[in-house]
Amino acid sequence: MIFVIEAIVLCILFTLMVFTMAKDPIKTLYNYPPKIQERVKSLPQYQNQIPTQKNKVIAKLGASVLFIIILSLILRYINGYATFIEGFGYGFLLWTIVNAYDAIVLDICWFCHDPRFVFPGTEDMVEEYHNYWFHIKGSLIGEGIALVVCAIVGLVIQFVL
Repeated sequence: MIFVIEAIVLCILFTLMVFTMAKDPIKTLYNYPPKIQERVKSLPQYQNQIPTQKNKVIAKLGASVLFIIILSLILRYINGYATFIEGFGYGFLLWTIVNAYDAIVLDICWFCHDPRFVFPGTEDMVEEYHNYWFHIKGSLIGEGIALVVCAIVGLVIQFVL
């Protein structure tokens, strides 16, 4: 039962994070399909607002470090896990649930269909905004990242906490 509660709480927290970021979509430009990114970069109204690839990497690394810290503390001190395999396995299952929720609910059901995510000047790119495969591929990449992040969580639980 605790697993279900933790998965729901993490999905809620992830939704709040996405909702907060959605208030300024230009900061999340690299979460859009490549053709939309190219169009937005070519539009004069966004010229001085486009985040760099370096910003993207820093944001993803920061989120990963935060996830490692939070998940390690939860798994060690709430769930009582003390071994690498417990931390890695449980962390990977939680990540996979949040990742699937992100791809299906947030990306495909919400992002792809909400006009608030459409950049002015790209309204004609409906097919690109409905590019579900882009989000599925992103989810698969996320699973690869999960292997590394959750391995670190397992090591932190085993050797640090």
